[in-house]
Amino acid sequence: MYWRLSKSILATHSKRAFHSSPTTWSNQFKILFMGRDEFSCLVLQELHRSDVWQEIHLATHPDEKVDRGSRLSVSPLKILGHSLGLPVHTIPRLKPEFKDWEPPSPFSQVQDDTHILITASFGRILPLKMLKLFAEERRLNVHPSLLPAYRGAAPIQHAIINDEKETGVCVINMLRRSKGIDTGPIWGMRKMPMPENIPFSNLRDKLAVEGGQLLVSVLEDMMAGKAVSTPQAETNVSLAPLISFKDTTLDFTTMSAESIVRLYRAISHQRPLTAYMKTIKTLQIYSPSVHTSPPRFTPTVPGRACFSKPDKAILIRCAKDSVLSVPKVKQEGRALLDARDWWSGAKSLGIVVNNELHFDSLDDVDQPE
Repeated sequence: MYWRLSKSILATHSKRAFHSSPTTWSNQFKILFMGRDEFSCLVLQELHRSDVWQEIHLATHPDEKVDRGSRLSVSPLKILGHSLGLPVHTIPRLKPEFKDWEPPSPFSQVQDDTHILITASFGRILPLKMLKLFAEERRLNVHPSLLPAYRGAAPIQHAIINDEKETGVCVINMLRRSKGIDTGPIWGMRKMPMPENIPFSNLRDKLAVEGGQLLVSVLEDMMAGKAVSTPQAETNVSLAPLISFKDTTLDFTTMSAESIVRLYRAISHQRPLTAYMKTIKTLQIYSPSVHTSPPRFTPTVPGRACFSKPDKAILIRCAKDSVLSVPKVKQEGRALLDARDWWSGAKSLGIVVNNELHFDSLDDVDQPE
C-alpha cells in the first residue's frame, strides 16, 4: 500500500513548543525515529512539539515507482521530515540489505543512555545488530492496539473487522525477533471506545495522535526517572497479520451484510472487496451499506442479487437474512460504474438472468494464493 501525506498533516505541524522549561532537564534525548506512513507522521508531530529531544533523525523507506512506473511514491514521513527541517535517512529497498544497514551518527556508535530508538508503523523487523546499538529500555515502538490483543502488522484493520467495542494504543519495548513480534513490556497504554462506523483512516489518525501523546508522556517519565514498564500478559492474545487476498474475497452465503460493511471500512483503502459471479467474472463492490428495509422483490437466497431503482443500488442477499446495498461496482477489466449503468450492461451480456444475478460461494472458486 502506498500512502499520500494528507494536507492536514502538513498544515497542522507547528514549531517546537516547550510545555515546560527545557532548562529543567539536562538529559533530553537524541532520537532515531523510524516510520513511513500517516500514522508515523502524526506520532512524529506530537514528538516534535514536545521538549524531550535534542535531536531527531528520521529513517524511512526509499522512493518507489508505482502504477507500472508511471508515478513516484514518496514516503509521507520523508515529506514531513523535510518540512520540519529534520535530517531524513533512507533505508535499503531490499530486506536482505537492510540487515547490514548502519544508522546515522551518533546512533552507529556505542550505547548512550540519551539515545532512543522509536518505531511507528515502520513496516520492517529491526535486526538484532541494530537493536544492540541502543540500551534495552531505549527501544520503543508505538503500537495501535491494546496489547496483547492484535499483535502484528494490521491491528487497526482487524479490530474494525472483529467489531471491537474498545481499542487503544501502547508504547512497548522492542525485543529481538526470536522473542516474538509486539511481545515486549508495556511502558504506557491508552484506551478509547471504538467510534461507531469509523473507517480505517479516521481510526488510524485518532490512534496516532493518542500514540504520539502517550510516547511523549513515556519519554518525560523516563527523563524524570519515573517510567515503569509492565510485562505483557500471555492470555487473551490475538494476532493481526497482514491483509491478504483471501481477506478481500466475499462469500455472501457465509458473510452477513454487517460483516461485509465492516470489512470495507477496514481494508478498502488497501484492496477492493471482490465477489465472483457465475460467469467466472469478478465484481468489485464500492461504498456498501446494510439495507434494513429491503423491497419485497429482493431475492431470499444468499448469494443472489437484484437491482432496486428506488435505492439506485444492487441489493445482495447475504447470510443471517441480511441485505447489502451496493451503489457502485467495477467488473473485471472495466471501469468503475454506478450500479444502474453496470446492471443495464450486465443484462445485455447475459450476466443478469430474469432480473437476478448469481454469485459463487468460495467453495466454488479457485482463488489465487
